[in-house]
Order: sequence, then structure tokens, then C-alpha cells
Amino acid sequence: MPLDQERDMPFWAHLEELRWHLWRPILVMIGLAGLAFWKIEWVVGQVLLGPLRADFPTTRLLCRLGSCPPSWPLRLQATHPSEQFVKAMVLALATGLVVGFPYLVWELWRFIRPGLYRHERKALQGLVLWVSLLFFVGVAFAYWVLIPFMLHFFASFRLAAEVENIWRIGDVIGLVVQTCLAVGLVFQLPILLWGLSKVGLVSSRALRQGRRYAIAAAVILGGVLTPSPDVLSQLLLAVPLWGLYELSIFVVALSERRTRRYLPLR
Repeated sequence: MPLDQERDMPFWAHLEELRWHLWRPILVMIGLAGLAFWKIEWVVGQVLLGPLRADFPTTRLLCRLGSCPPSWPLRLQATHPSEQFVKAMVLALATGLVVGFPYLVWELWRFIRPGLYRHERKALQGLVLWVSLLFFVGVAFAYWVLIPFMLHFFASFRLAAEVENIWRIGDVIGLVVQTCLAVGLVFQLPILLWGLSKVGLVSSRALRQGRRYAIAAAVILGGVLTPSPDVLSQLLLAVPLWGLYELSIFVVALSERRTRRYLPLR
């Protein structure tokens, strides 16, 4: 049963407790962002601009396949006096958010855990680990696969031979940060559908019946989340989304079997 102390707490006391559970990860993320800003040259040179280097693994693979952009590596520029500083702050904050994401999830789990029944806490064991793992897998997929293909497409496309690609550093930072965060959150799909199944809003049967709509939604979402208009980049995201949907069906079905096995014992 939930702890009596937690159950009898007034509404405003819960809000106050939630505030502290949110402030702690925010402070940690700010600290991580400060560390990233201190080492911003390394973050930019080794991480952010990694996919723009000719020796990046994905870029080397594309070049071996005979599709290396003629203008690689690309030239970058800043067109506003404060652009480099402002974008460095944005990149540092994004780094703090990504690295500190598991701690944020853990603090939220600490907030909701006392109000859960014993069997609910047991069912949610490992939630922080799986949410964090899926988030990092999504970020890694975006960084190592999706972003290099998008940059490769934009760098290869030319209106004329006289036109040279000189990109703004702010645009590159925005593309990398937004894509990594968006894909990391989208990779939470199995957790989301599993949670909806626990409250009776979806079932494995309904998910199987909606497979064709899920595939269409994955293709559409792949086009929305990838700013690159080429079909390959969109499919590179749509296919993993479809795979995540199939994984969700398996997870929900497994959860349903465990629930049916548990109910007679209650």
C-alpha cells in the first residue's frame, strides 16, 4: 500500500516536494552545462563537428560507397557578433540536459514511488534504466547515423558548380541539438505504449490491428523530424520507429501475460 504519510499529504505539500525533485536535476544540469562550456572547444571540435569531418566513421563509409561530397569538409561561419557565444551557451545547456537526463528521470521516479502500491512498484522496477537507455540509444542513432546522412545530402546538393557551401555555425548547432533531443524522446515510444497499456488505454491486440497506421505514422514522423527532404534520411528514422512499435507490441503482450498470471494470486 502507499505510505500513509504520502497519501495524507495536502496538495500544496506535494507541489512543494515536486519542486525540490525538479530543482535538484536542474541544478545538476546547470553544473554539467557549466563544465561543458568550460570545455566548449572540445565539445564543438570533437563532438558537434564530428559528423562534418571527413574521417568520421559514417562519412568514411559514404565516401567508400562513392558518394563523398566534393566540398567536404565544409566551411562554417558566424554572421552575428554574438552568434558564437550564444550558440556556445545553447550547446552547453543541451549537453547538460542530455548527460543529466537519467538523473531527472530518477528524481521523478523518487517523487511518484511512495504513492504506488507494492505490485505497482514491482512492475516499474528498472523504469529509470530503460527510459535512460532508450533516450541514449535515440541520441546515438541520431548522431552517428541520421545527422551524417542529412548533412551529406545538404552538402552534396548543388544548384551550380559555382555555388559553395558555407554554413552558419548556429544553424549546424541547431540542427544537431534539435535532432538528437527529438529522436531521443521519440525513442521513448515503447515506454509510452507500455504505460498506456497499464491503465487500459491500449492492448497488444489493438496495437497489432493498428500496425498499418503505425507504419504510415512512422513515415510521416520521419519526414517531420528530419529537416532533410531526401527520402533516405526519412526512411532511416521511419524504419527504427517501426521497429520500436513492434518492440512495443512485444512488451505490452509480455506485460499482459504477466498480469493474467498475477491476478489469480491477488
